[in-house]
Amino acid sequence: MNAVIEMNKVKKEFGNKTVLSDVSFSVGKGQIFGLLGPSGAGKTTIINILTGQIRPTDGTAKLLGFDSAKLADGIYNKIGMVLDESGVYERLSAADNMIMFADIYGISRSRITEISEKVGLSDAMKKPVETLSKGMKQRLVLARAILHSPELLFLDEPTSGLDPATALRIHELIREQQKRGCTIFLTTHNMEEASSMCDTIILLNKGRLVERGVPQELCRKYNKDNLIYIMTKDGKELNLDNNHRSAKKIAHLFSENQVESIHSSEPNLETVFITLTGRKLV
Repeated sequence: MNAVIEMNKVKKEFGNKTVLSDVSFSVGKGQIFGLLGPSGAGKTTIINILTGQIRPTDGTAKLLGFDSAKLADGIYNKIGMVLDESGVYERLSAADNMIMFADIYGISRSRITEISEKVGLSDAMKKPVETLSKGMKQRLVLARAILHSPELLFLDEPTSGLDPATALRIHELIREQQKRGCTIFLTTHNMEEASSMCDTIILLNKGRLVERGVPQELCRKYNKDNLIYIMTKDGKELNLDNNHRSAKKIAHLFSENQVESIHSSEPNLETVFITLTGRKLV
């Protein structure tokens, strides 16, 4: 795997408080990688270490093959970031915010028109940012982050508080970035988002990694009950073992057109996290 991000046995202490312990993982090129954990788990500290804003107490971190503690200015030109603090200028128009960013990176202003159309901001570009809805502001922050076609994109809760339609549009834009080869580092509390978007995830609790893997595989791994739940059309609920002995019963219900709904006991990521830690992700 061609690793874009690497952490090896990273430990971080602030005074006598340990916020990260023995954190190791890697992210391959072109992956959408999910970092999941409750508030205070250490997610922001990981991002800050990877982007060179703070140094680890112990261990090593690399970004695009370079030591995160010694990143050159040229590396930052290859990174886009959508973080909790948007950093946009509220009194300026959306266009002026984009122009400032384009000029800093030496990008043609014609690129602004292209990106604003892509994120659905064309009609809002002349408006002051302070007048835009939360969803429109989030599109602006994402547009700014992808304006220079970064190789690596950090997204911290990119759809938090957005309506479903806007969140779906953001997801489409993220996948477009992946298709062109961009690596996505995503933090989210939205388990549906993590399951549908991420190629692989890690679960972080109190500064330690508790599990990692492909979301669907993790859910199957912790399907301890291994049951089939069936609701019949006359309102009965059936819990059947998920094995060959239940096959005839299930086939008979379908042949008699008695099945209203059917699903398995496979847990979601929230349930997996609770099983491992005894606490919720949010």
